[in-house]
Amino acid sequence: MTVDTVPLAAATERTRTGDLWVFRGRSTADRLIQTLTNAPVNHVGIAVVLEDMPPLMWHAEMGRALPDVWTGRRQRGVQLHDLEAAVRQWAGPYGQRAWFRQISPEVGPGQEDALLESIARLNGVSFPSAGRLAARWARGRWAAGRSGDVGADEGVGGRAGQCGRKPGERDDDDAGNPDGRRGCSPLPRFRRSRTEAAASAATAEADGAGARGPALARGPARRLEAAYCAEVVGATLEEMGILLPAGDTSWYDPGRFWSGDSLPLAPGWGYGREIAVTVSPGAPPR
Repeated sequence: MTVDTVPLAAATERTRTGDLWVFRGRSTADRLIQTLTNAPVNHVGIAVVLEDMPPLMWHAEMGRALPDVWTGRRQRGVQLHDLEAAVRQWAGPYGQRAWFRQISPEVGPGQEDALLESIARLNGVSFPSAGRLAARWARGRWAAGRSGDVGADEGVGGRAGQCGRKPGERDDDDAGNPDGRRGCSPLPRFRRSRTEAAASAATAEADGAGARGPALARGPARRLEAAYCAEVVGATLEEMGILLPAGDTSWYDPGRFWSGDSLPLAPGWGYGREIAVTVSPGAPPR
């Protein structure tokens, strides 16, 4: 084991709110996502670590294998899961490899409040259909081509020449990292009032939006009636002030959160390189 590879238990212990978790699979659907987005990964989530709760993962997926921590139901779309259970689900039944990137510095109460507001607004938002998803990615690539990348991850250039490979070209899956190219919320009681306030604000804003659906607080561009994983992560990090606004959330795809790509970080924030996570056989996801 190298310093860039840790077992799941250690990764779960080390992860903190705002850390990125990225996944790469080998199924036809996984390869299609990687090809369409010219990226070595096909899924992304964000860690949510609140004091007396186990680490959670905030993301969006088509499946409903795990119960959502916020609602207690099994649902498709935008979900909040026990992080270890989610990683085991993606590594086991879904056949994915996992990495995480640590945020620097650690987030504070202001970012946590914004994260809770995002969860209150977006939890349960549906996952877009395959056709709609492809159209959004195409729109995002078109917008990026017109305006250039919004920003750049620490010391890293744009998307051109990712991994030193062409779009769709197979990479070495054995490489050590992707650079080879609940009815009531169980959130901590001391945060319950803040969470309820966030939920009330979200409800009021959604009522004002009418049929336009859930919204994030930073302007009308944050209205999402359906969302895929990268949109959820990007919009949430924008709400937290960690990312600068990208304009349209369709600009985000899973590869944007890999260290070899562009990420419009706000001044003072950064992400480390990918740390590979090994997942040994254990208890099934709960």
